Amino acid sequence: MKILLVLIFAPLITLALFYFLFPEQLVQLMRWAMRRRARVVRKTVTVDGRRWPYLEGGDPAKPVLVMVHGFGADKDHWTFYAPWLTKDYRLIAPDLPGFGENDRDGELPFDVASQAARLKGFLDALEIERPHLGGNSMGGWIALRFAIDYPGALRTLTLMNNAGVVGTNESELQRLAADRDYNPLVLANLEDADRLIAFVVRKPARVPARLKPVIYADALRHRDLLDKIFWIIADEMEQKPLNDELGKVKVPTLILWGRHDKLIDVSCVAVLEAGIAGSRSHIFDHVAHVPMIEDPKATAEIQRAFLANH
Repeated sequence: MKILLVLIFAPLITLALFYFLFPEQLVQLMRWAMRRRARVVRKTVTVDGRRWPYLEGGDPAKPVLVMVHGFGADKDHWTFYAPWLTKDYRLIAPDLPGFGENDRDGELPFDVASQAARLKGFLDALEIERPHLGGNSMGGWIALRFAIDYPGALRTLTLMNNAGVVGTNESELQRLAADRDYNPLVLANLEDADRLIAFVVRKPARVPARLKPVIYADALRHRDLLDKIFWIIADEMEQKPLNDELGKVKVPTLILWGRHDKLIDVSCVAVLEAGIAGSRSHIFDHVAHVPMIEDPKATAEIQRAFLANH
């Protein structure tokens, strides 16, 4: 009985000690566990003198699926999603310049075409030709721009709540950012984190207080750069949406959306469907802006079925 009690309580006591005394190490352990569950490992490659960290998992002999994160996110946002994809695909998820562990050089151009060109350089450095490409939010916009700028370079395109097009209805983000005095996607301080998460997902999970300074340290440390990037792409979104260029997309395209998205209105789905010939879509009624995190299994099942046909 004593041995049984030790086996039960020893891990709990260890977690409690990590939580109160070593929160940074606990977050690192959680990240390791998520990557292990997703069957991905961290790698790096040098592209034009810049080191790109990325996650990779799955059989190298399988078809390549590249997934691009959104604004303020990083490669690990795909670890929720990856367990359902690494069995059948070689999954690659990079950190884009300006985000995650990639270069935070504020002098880089952060317009979407420049990021798409850098993504092309990343794929060339890995000698990847005609992958399946997808992205969420800003990453979906970059993927869409990539499909337009590099015709023939992709096998398929998956867009998840992507920016870059204007729908018939204005989103809450568009209304809040209209006067340019307030950036809803950049943390003002640590206490602002709950507000931001509730803005992005429909049912936000509670983040333990001791872990918040660790989890949000990067966003606060690079707050000024994130604010700069946001307004660059916000101006581009207002002045040069891709609505009139959607007909240039020639690869099979899947459009996934959360109906409760406050950042990019679900009315964009109809615009994308009408503009991209042969595209198909699915709207989730129970999620918001990040379906690959809010319901990763259901989202992955739809993408897997789509990819299996191509």
